[in-house]
Amino acid sequence: MQLNAIDENLLKTIADLHGIPQGAFNIRKNGQALARSSTETITIEPKQDKPGINIRIAPGTVNQSVHIPVIITESGINDVVYNTFEIGAGSNVLIVAGCGIHNPSEATSQHDGIHEFFVRTGARIRYVEKHYGEGGGTGERILNPVTILHLEEGAYAELELVQVKGVHHTFRRTEVHVGPRAHLLMNERLLTHEEQTAESEIHVHLEGDGSAGEILSRSVAKGHSKQVFRAELIGYGKCKGHVACDSIIMDQARIQALPALIANSSEAELTHEAAIGRLAGDQIAKLMTFGLTEQEAVDTLLAGYLK
Repeated sequence: MQLNAIDENLLKTIADLHGIPQGAFNIRKNGQALARSSTETITIEPKQDKPGINIRIAPGTVNQSVHIPVIITESGINDVVYNTFEIGAGSNVLIVAGCGIHNPSEATSQHDGIHEFFVRTGARIRYVEKHYGEGGGTGERILNPVTILHLEEGAYAELELVQVKGVHHTFRRTEVHVGPRAHLLMNERLLTHEEQTAESEIHVHLEGDGSAGEILSRSVAKGHSKQVFRAELIGYGKCKGHVACDSIIMDQARIQALPALIANSSEAELTHEAAIGRLAGDQIAKLMTFGLTEQEAVDTLLAGYLK
């Protein structure tokens, strides 16, 4: 398998890969499988009924990782994949996904990834998904991810969902069902600029006694971009949940933050907070005393905020 300079830059940006990874991986390019590898405890197989793959992690698998990045380097592609993850009981793994689009022409390039996870009893996963767009063409770059998780008793999932830059439009949907004594920690970070739009819709169902969920969102909207953040925490029993949305708005951008709490039990403990504001002028001034220009100071603060 040969990777050109564009491929390598996309893989580095969305998956921190420098060449072909070790262990289990699946690299998809322009709607086709580019390379795939399984291990003794992690198998990756193509679906037979629709585009996508099945990833099976054997019970008790620990200290291993799976990389499943998608890259698009041609214009006019509308790529849809359905990936299913079976995370065996007692396992502890890192899963790195993400999509990078390089669009050099005027036609739209789009990727819709539907990922469904079954995290079995006592298993733990850290799932990292980064989205990025580039290219000198006028064609749009569109990414619409769907993430669905089922956490069995005592399972733990940490989600890191990041939009780096360069995505014209995105609609992100996340749905999580949290079982007894299971725990979800979700971190979402995104940046929009120019005329870009981003909408995030999150539904977390705290379904078992002792279940917990925390949703943390940070975003920056610049230019004339628009963002909409909707998050629902639904508690069905003795559970705890918290939603925090923190956004920086700049230029002529628009942001809507709509956290919602739904308690279906008197024992549910649900809280939320939301804040939208500007960069503090004193922080910019302080950095400028160290020799930075105003733009460099702003860029430094934003990078730290979204880190």
